[in-house]
Amino acid sequence: MKSAVETLNPTRVRLTVEVPFEELKDSLDAAYKKINQQVTVKGFRKGKIPARVIDQRFGRGAVLEEAVNDALPRFYTDAVNEAELNPLGQPEVDITELKDGETLNFTAEVDIRPTIEIPDYSGIEVEVDAVEVTDEDVEKAVEQLRERFASTSPVERAAEDGDVVTIDLEAKVDGEVLEDGVANGVSYTIGSGELLDGIDDAVKGLEAGGEATFTSELKGGSAAGRESEVTVKVTQVAARELPELDDDFAQLASEFDTLEELKADSRKRLENMKQYDQATQAQERVLDKLLELVEVPVPEKLLEDEINTRKHNLEHHQLAQMGLTLDKYLELQGKTAEEFDEETREAAVKGIKTQFVLDELVNKEKLNVNQEELTEHLMRRAASSGMSPDQFAQAVVQQNQVPLLVGEVARGKALAVVVEAATVKDTNGEIVDLEDEDEAAEAAETVEAEAEGDGEDKAEA
Repeated sequence: MKSAVETLNPTRVRLTVEVPFEELKDSLDAAYKKINQQVTVKGFRKGKIPARVIDQRFGRGAVLEEAVNDALPRFYTDAVNEAELNPLGQPEVDITELKDGETLNFTAEVDIRPTIEIPDYSGIEVEVDAVEVTDEDVEKAVEQLRERFASTSPVERAAEDGDVVTIDLEAKVDGEVLEDGVANGVSYTIGSGELLDGIDDAVKGLEAGGEATFTSELKGGSAAGRESEVTVKVTQVAARELPELDDDFAQLASEFDTLEELKADSRKRLENMKQYDQATQAQERVLDKLLELVEVPVPEKLLEDEINTRKHNLEHHQLAQMGLTLDKYLELQGKTAEEFDEETREAAVKGIKTQFVLDELVNKEKLNVNQEELTEHLMRRAASSGMSPDQFAQAVVQQNQVPLLVGEVARGKALAVVVEAATVKDTNGEIVDLEDEDEAAEAAETVEAEAEGDGEDKAEA
């Protein structure tokens, strides 16, 4: 077999392959054997029909077609390996010549990973938010904890802001009660914004037994997005009572004995959260700077597939779960279809470039992923997916996605290497030292996964 490579553009090549006919022998033998098992000829036992009889009865062309279909993937793979190419996706194959007993010639056009030169990235500088936790932040956190331990008691008065009301709801569209538009015994905190728009004004001022009607756009169900006439009846009004902020509350709500200890722990937790946010911010801004330094051509077919995948996942998974159409989502976001398409394209380009650049860094820095790192990443992915680690691991193995997870971890480590080499300052002008390597790598994995989009390794063949 002889092959040659023609570069069509930085991300696409054409392979021209010439195969001597004798190299088709194994595939021809397999073709005759396969046809032998599929047909019957009077006077011959099944599987024992001579090749000349098959040629006479069914045509030599049918045999050649079967043999070529069997052999092409092998010859294509050999040509790719010989040229040391990194193909993306499936090739477009065209048989240019097939002469029985002489030769098989074909071409294969395929997208390839572009050659990327990683420049010196040690000079990258970025600014991130300073880690500052104020007394007000601590008070707010403690107050939120206090809210969780609030108690309620029924009262005989009109409902007010902050009260918990028990209500019955009935929604009508075009004068007809919806099948899924009736709910009884719903508990609702006035002012929480957790139900329909307009419900707060409707129930405030009502006592138990009172009812009101208002118009609101339904957020879910069979008539999501439509205007509905909603009747709400209050069956109970209960006042919320917050516990006193004292040592007794600290003992009730935490493992601490005093309120001061609880506040100190809240401050530490807030600092840890802001440090993680700071690390994530550093990763994002360093990644953006790195991508600015590198010229990365993007294969058009790969980009088209990525855009379609992102749109499909948004429309048929994320929005479908919320009962929204794409048009309604764009209306809520205040975006035109053109703006949405442009944003999706920009995100897809960034995702593909991110993967190409970080994969090149993995090779350049000779980064490996050990079992412990892979297990930790799997645990984080399982938690974010809402599945147990065992369920998630089983799904990963069944769908043959272990290499995908390994790639995510490796790219996260590559980005962490760049961040370590960069200069990161906070808004106070202080150098930020991302000391926790595990946290930094975790943040990097999060950032590169978000840049890539839906978590699938689009750039793999």
